[in-house]
Amino acid sequence: MTVTWEELGWERVAAGVGRCRLPGWDCTAGLVVGAGTALLIDAGSSIGEGSRLRTQAESLAGHRVTHLALTHPHFDHVFGAAAFAEAEVYGPVGMGALFDQHRTHEELRADAVGNGLEERLADEALASLTRPLHHVSGEWTLDLGGGRQVLLANVGPGHTGHDLVVLVPGAPEVVFCGDLVEESGEPQAGPDAVPSHWPAALDRLLELGGEDALYVPGHGAVVDAAFVRRQRDDLAARFGVSR
Repeated sequence: MTVTWEELGWERVAAGVGRCRLPGWDCTAGLVVGAGTALLIDAGSSIGEGSRLRTQAESLAGHRVTHLALTHPHFDHVFGAAAFAEAEVYGPVGMGALFDQHRTHEELRADAVGNGLEERLADEALASLTRPLHHVSGEWTLDLGGGRQVLLANVGPGHTGHDLVVLVPGAPEVVFCGDLVEESGEPQAGPDAVPSHWPAALDRLLELGGEDALYVPGHGAVVDAAFVRRQRDDLAARFGVSR
């Protein structure tokens, strides 16, 4: 029996495109269904959460998740990636090297535990931290078959030193923004943020999506171009960045 997006608690954004808002940190995971393929965007905050995402995504797609895109190297977006061992994993260039550093593991663990993730879940995720196989330095067109292509674009730095967005062409176009855009709270600028470049990253994101696209933030409800532009201007004012 075919299940619907709504029955699994997912929001259908466009034909074959949806997302869910995960409990705990209101983090977004996205799904794009192709012909015998499925692209998941971000993987949740633990291996268990990643496994639940995989089960739901495969129920919606009707087949396994074949591709995984990680938008940036924060625990609530990457700790579930080990649940997708058979998927082709994409990330912004530099993420893999970052994950090879002991200091990064310490920082990820401290951030996760400090935000309420159980220590054993953080340790489990770090023991099998998934490094991207494919490193996106500019733009990468991913063919999902059946006439469906998506664009992976490295538009950062901004929210972190490594920020990837996913553009799904169509009517409407859908842009998965990662945490470059947040709707449910003020955009978070941690120690790995690059504030001087963040507004420019949003300018590039808007160029890719255009005025009529739907923009899916890393946290919160789907927004429009006007919202992204206001957030861009707020960030520029907050960090004293001029055009």
